[in-house]
Amino acid sequence: MKIDLTQKVAVVTGSSKGIGAAIAKELASCGAIVIVNYRSAASDAEGVVSAIREAGGQAIALQADMARHADIINLFKQVKEQFGKLDVLVNNAATARFGPIEAVTEDDFLEQYRVNVLGPILTIQESLKYFPQTGGSIVNVSSVGGQNPGPYTSIYTSSKAALNALTVSLSRELVNRHIRVNTVAPGPTDTEGSRTLGLAGSAMEEGMLAAIPMGRFGKPEEIAPAVAFLASENAGWITGEKLAVSGGMH
Repeated sequence: MKIDLTQKVAVVTGSSKGIGAAIAKELASCGAIVIVNYRSAASDAEGVVSAIREAGGQAIALQADMARHADIINLFKQVKEQFGKLDVLVNNAATARFGPIEAVTEDDFLEQYRVNVLGPILTIQESLKYFPQTGGSIVNVSSVGGQNPGPYTSIYTSSKAALNALTVSLSRELVNRHIRVNTVAPGPTDTEGSRTLGLAGSAMEEGMLAAIPMGRFGKPEEIAPAVAFLASENAGWITGEKLAVSGGMH
């Protein structure tokens, strides 16, 4: 099945590394003009842009904290000025902190919900000004943990459950604007972020591996094609759905 996103303008939040970077490269390989968004990792974002261009694709990097309204407004203004429209929005930017419930602080809760829930809300809110009358596609990157939460992940997984609910609600709210809203829910994936969390060699990693029927963590490149599919016209009659890309974990 060929995915054709030729000349579609796509914003991928948090795409300087990990799953977001893989999504940006995948959309570009399908013909999209990709905005590689980053909060602070400018050199990583430019590396993603360079890789896309070297492969014959089109991309630029734009800085914005996608949980700050002023940054979001500015980012979409730049997209409008340079490309005139928006066709695809991928809400990938996220943050995670794992630990026992006794260790959760108010700041932990607020930061994860600010980035993982408020961020997509503000981003979708602003993006609606820029989709053409023919509509477009929004893909939220959630987590299989939003449906099947593991121990020590209560705040992160509950924020992803909220994102899942947001997807369904907005799919029904935006249907008359011809904007489809879906979710891709990755299982545990080997990224810079997961390594930073200290999962390697931990009891938590062992528990995750035991819960994955395929017996291994996923790769970012295995998540990205699902996003490209949902962003494309191949998924033209799909909205409000959650597609798990998780090695059989549910």
